[in-house]
Amino acid sequence: MTQIYSQLATELKLSLKQVEATVGLIDEGNTIPFIARYRKEVTGGISDEVLRDFDDRLKYLRGLETRKDEIIKIIDEQGKLTEALEAEIRKATVLQRVEDLYRPYKQKKSTRASKAVERGLEPLADIIWEQTCETTDLDAVAAPYINAEKGVETTADAWAGAMDIIAERISDNPDHREAIRSLNMVHGVLTSEHIDGVEDTVFEMYYDYSEGVSKVANHRILALNRGEKEKVLRVKLMSPDEQIITYLKDAVIASEQATTSVYLHRAVEDAYKRLISPSVEREVRNSLTERAEEEAIQVFGKNTKSLLLIAPVKDVRILAIDPSFRTGCKLAVLDETGKLLEYATVYPNEPQNKVAEAQKKMRTLIEKYDVNIIPIGNGTASRETEKVVADMIAEMDREVYYTIVSEAGASVYSASKLATEEYPDIDVSIRGAISIGRRLQDPLAELVKIDPKSIGVGQYQHDVNQKRLEAQLGSVVEDCVNSVGVDLNTATPSLLSYVSGINGTLAKNIVAYRDETGKFTARAELLKVKRLGDKVFEQCAGFLRISKGAHPLDNTAVHPESYDATMQLLKTLNIDLTAIAEGGAANIEERIVEMGEAPAPKATLKGRHQGFEALKALKQPERSDAQVRGARLKDGYEKLSKALGIGIPSLRDIVEELKKPGRDPREDMPKPIFRSDVLKMEDLRPDMVLTGTVRNVVDFGAFVDIGVKQDGLVHISEICDRFIKHPMQVLSVGDTVTVKILKVDLVRQKISLTMKNVAGAKQS
Repeated sequence: MTQIYSQLATELKLSLKQVEATVGLIDEGNTIPFIARYRKEVTGGISDEVLRDFDDRLKYLRGLETRKDEIIKIIDEQGKLTEALEAEIRKATVLQRVEDLYRPYKQKKSTRASKAVERGLEPLADIIWEQTCETTDLDAVAAPYINAEKGVETTADAWAGAMDIIAERISDNPDHREAIRSLNMVHGVLTSEHIDGVEDTVFEMYYDYSEGVSKVANHRILALNRGEKEKVLRVKLMSPDEQIITYLKDAVIASEQATTSVYLHRAVEDAYKRLISPSVEREVRNSLTERAEEEAIQVFGKNTKSLLLIAPVKDVRILAIDPSFRTGCKLAVLDETGKLLEYATVYPNEPQNKVAEAQKKMRTLIEKYDVNIIPIGNGTASRETEKVVADMIAEMDREVYYTIVSEAGASVYSASKLATEEYPDIDVSIRGAISIGRRLQDPLAELVKIDPKSIGVGQYQHDVNQKRLEAQLGSVVEDCVNSVGVDLNTATPSLLSYVSGINGTLAKNIVAYRDETGKFTARAELLKVKRLGDKVFEQCAGFLRISKGAHPLDNTAVHPESYDATMQLLKTLNIDLTAIAEGGAANIEERIVEMGEAPAPKATLKGRHQGFEALKALKQPERSDAQVRGARLKDGYEKLSKALGIGIPSLRDIVEELKKPGRDPREDMPKPIFRSDVLKMEDLRPDMVLTGTVRNVVDFGAFVDIGVKQDGLVHISEICDRFIKHPMQVLSVGDTVTVKILKVDLVRQKISLTMKNVAGAKQS
């Protein structure tokens, strides 16, 4: 464990004390959201993102140690384990190195080398290997090993078998393999060519492609892999063969004077071409793929997080539209809580083109239910439907706006078992419209019902390691849900299942209890739920909210374990608990400032024999009011921390909650863009400046919805004037940005955008 702790500390830039404490919390069964929020004093304030990396690396390193133990045991059972070998295995920090060290001792299928050993040729191989033979009569050296019964009929057969043994020794050497992989990573070239007879313009740029392994971008690696998988491309790693063979000969051949060195030269070349090159090519390409997949998974996770945390549009009634051509546009009216009020189907698009009839029905619903916003799904017939809606709005006397909402995954949800349970009597097609509407009202609560891979913000998400992707996305959703908090009396089982400590079964039990006994009035009531014990309560309670419950703190992120300290804090600061229930104690920090002592005044010279400290103080600049307030606030927190027996990080969190109980952190995120008119691609012109919403961020840029049928691409080189390694350094899904049109390609339906030198563009 000591090595694991040291490695975690080094990799994540943490102290050993932090590492040991965090491992202890994880091993006790605490969840990452719980540790990040409620155990800051123990971990030293490690963020949830770092804790996720910590947890992943801890699992990897523990798995690595387990594999080391297995390999050491196997080698020991063979009677071949030495202290040096065990030490080498123990100090390995990556699995590939451990497997390289194990390679010579691994049970293999029958090979040319193993057959040569069976024929008694290993001593002859040793003669070549030791490089001490000086006789020129090599036939005489090999003659004793001729054995017709074993298939060694000539000296040539003997030397060939001996060279097979040498080749496998060279191939199995862990240092050689590590060096050859490194040479490929630095000097190798990745190439691809078009397979004749297979046409696919998606991969056209890779029909005759080559790029250094050290320079190839991750998204191109994934594109090449997909082209190869679909049998459109033939992909190959061009290794620096001459350089590698030179390296091997320098490493293996100690003396050219040995008369058997000619066989060693041949064995080196055979080892590389027959044994090492094919497997190292696979290993290098696997390494590149793992790297590319890991970045794609990270990008997808960050995009998903941004999408889930898009600001909800609260207190509005909406008319949601799931657009279509032949089967008609599905309408769903939802009230402020997302409750379905009415639904209908209209046919404004081809082939029926009943525009007037559709507009009349929509106007009727808008006026009947006092609708404010019309969210339109961005799928098939979206822009045609948008035109119908915009024309209708232009003729209305009331203020109504529309916005385009991503409908990715809506059809998956509509046909799911969950949707059937929620709306057993509603047609599948109408469920899609309901989902689109609820995504606007509360994106997080609605999107957790859908497989994260289906929500449309990925990059090659179906090509990467699915188990790893699911784990990453599960963590992202869990962090988002717990950072926002969940209303215990309205949350669906889907949403509850992502709360810290709660699994799918417990989520259903909570809802069943709520349906049977009525709304929860206190967090403590959770302990009455079937199979929800003290440990689960500890993990989940702080993330669940009860609006207008028996205790005002139940509507905050203050954990029940801190209620007593919080009540003492309010008493100390002379703040009534009713203030929390009525909107928060906005003046709480000022009360803490009042508790703190002001910094000592600036020293003055009173005599000719003033001390050094006084002179030093005299040279200090005057403190501003803000600096004085900051010092007093810090002092106030320190006094309260000691008096209440609670750490300063947790105390600060409690104060923030008391200022705005039940506050939704998504309020600070960009709001959707609401429109009342519509644009077509044909309306776009170079240099036109528009406002748009970032829909997806990938390695090479960002796709922005500017209100036409096709999202435009802001290439990474057009995001800002300074150099950035990845668009995510500047942009996130859901951001509102100002862009300028660079080029419009109507034939290929592509729009090129720039954010450079555009007023209002997000240029951090």
